Amino acid sequence: PFVHRTPVLTSQQIDRISGAHLFFKCENFQKVGAFKFRGATNAVMKLTEAERASGVVTHSSGNHAAALSHAAVSRGVKAYIVMPSTAPEVKKRAVAGYGAEITFCEPTLAAREAAAAGVIRRTGATMIHPYDNFNIIAGQGTAALEALTTCTDADAIIAPVGGGGLLSGTSIAARHMIPSIKI
Repeated sequence: PFVHRTPVLTSQQIDRISGAHLFFKCENFQKVGAFKFRGATNAVMKLTEAERASGVVTHSSGNHAAALSHAAVSRGVKAYIVMPSTAPEVKKRAVAGYGAEITFCEPTLAAREAAAAGVIRRTGATMIHPYDNFNIIAGQGTAALEALTTCTDADAIIAPVGGGGLLSGTSIAARHMIPSIKI
């Protein structure tokens, strides 16, 4: 109940071009404009009371930062976000606008991880990794769950892969709902 149920749309023109009947899960209509809100919300909702009291931390230059910020702060949980100094200004403003405390770092994975570790030492916050986190993966999988509730006879499902959280959640949900589906 905390996320939008996003529409599944079709396109006759793309169907003609592809020679298939395609369905598009429009996660651009999700809160913060991305599927990342699903995982972030699930992760925040699964926190213990002690974890909620200490807050959450992550490192991200964009959508996960905004998603965790919004999910946490809207539920009274302090959000600490580590962002590279080179992150897009629109993303920095979004994260700040949701009420998170931002720590800027150099744009390397090592710098992100070191800064997040420093926040954890200082605050005791719980790390919510952008994709390597069970509750993130489970939350991202709800997009596929919704899509396959609409498209119950799908032959295949395609998901983009960056870190792998969406693809992992999609694979688990799709295989459960339609065991013969191609992923």
